Amino acid sequence: MSAFVAPAERLRGTVQPPPDKSISHRAALLGTISVEPVTIRRYLDASDTASTLAAMRQLGALVEEHPDYVVVRGTGLREAAPVDVPVDLGEAGTLLRILPGWLAAQEGRAYVLDGGPGLRQRAVDRILAPLRAMGAEIELGDGGRAPLTVRGHRLHAAEHHLEAASAQVKGCLLMAGLCAGGTTVIHEPVATRDHTERLLRTAGVRVERTGSTVRVTNQDELVLDPISVPGDPSAAAYAVAAGLLVRGSRLCVTDTSVNWTRTTFLRIAERMGAIVLADLEEPSDVVIAAEPVSDLDVTAGPLLATEIRPEEVAPAIDELPLLALLGCFAEGTTVLRGAEALRRRPGDRIERVVDGLRGLGATIEATADGFAVTGTDGLRGGRLDAQGDPRLAMLGAVAGMASREGVEVVGMDEGATRYPRFLEHLLTLG
Repeated sequence: MSAFVAPAERLRGTVQPPPDKSISHRAALLGTISVEPVTIRRYLDASDTASTLAAMRQLGALVEEHPDYVVVRGTGLREAAPVDVPVDLGEAGTLLRILPGWLAAQEGRAYVLDGGPGLRQRAVDRILAPLRAMGAEIELGDGGRAPLTVRGHRLHAAEHHLEAASAQVKGCLLMAGLCAGGTTVIHEPVATRDHTERLLRTAGVRVERTGSTVRVTNQDELVLDPISVPGDPSAAAYAVAAGLLVRGSRLCVTDTSVNWTRTTFLRIAERMGAIVLADLEEPSDVVIAAEPVSDLDVTAGPLLATEIRPEEVAPAIDELPLLALLGCFAEGTTVLRGAEALRRRPGDRIERVVDGLRGLGATIEATADGFAVTGTDGLRGGRLDAQGDPRLAMLGAVAGMASREGVEVVGMDEGATRYPRFLEHLLTLG
């Protein structure tokens, strides 16, 4: 679907972002390994999270879907149902990387994980070595991709030193650590989003963090308390960016997670001169169960260029394209370094973002590990092809509102996989 997004004179009003996608995936999985029914309020209603519920049903969970909540009646930690056909993950890449950690501990059972064409493009080879170090047996498809086969064995704890920061790889190893004898230790280059750890604490699991090191001890069973999923800060970032770039704007983004592992985009934007009033959580070594929530009060104003440092890449990985867009309107040259991981994403996300923004009039160049964008007089506008990337579709819509001539976004419907009703929300504000 193509959509033309016209320039907006100003944005005013209140918008509530959709429930967090990362937490929704993890809540459904942890509900499945819990021994008591788990109620998940504000579970994200989107294609990827629907695929997660369908996969949990295949693995033995009973799932009741209601308008405002989901109830998952799980199988227990070591009692996943045997499955004779591939477990269909759809396009849920998060589940593809986290789920093998749990299935690797299902002794005597084998599982094949597969999905759609987009899922088969996602590399999962980074989970291979650390899981095998714990005694897991996993076979990957061609190029280190799905379909992959997991054969369950008795696992043992291990100490892992991850070369690249990844919350999904960490989540996979935490799942394996729940079933492995002893204490599993995971060292990350930098701390990544900690939703898995917080949900485990909600279930009474002993999980500890010191800096970017996480430890988890094996468990006999989990009992997960009811969960309410907060607003997705990655989705909220698109509304925030629109409010910062469209002159004269003033908007409020409500009920958004301000977990310190997810607010790097906001902190970088503030460094650029953005005015976003919110009660952001401060970094801490203490893993708490609660997800902090705040409203974001956004006011448009002049921006200054900045350098996005390598240690900021992993915590802001989903919002880096938006920072390139902010750079188009900032005085000076905004530089991103240390983002080689984006080139390994399907379709090379750096090239896609650079080509897309350049086509709208941006002065931007790709580098080996990022980009450099020089702010001019904003963006002219034009046509942007999302190429199946929901982030690029939403980026194009925000660019259209802030541009002089508007933007035709080809594949605008892709944004619905991450932010249902995204365009409706923005148009209401405009």
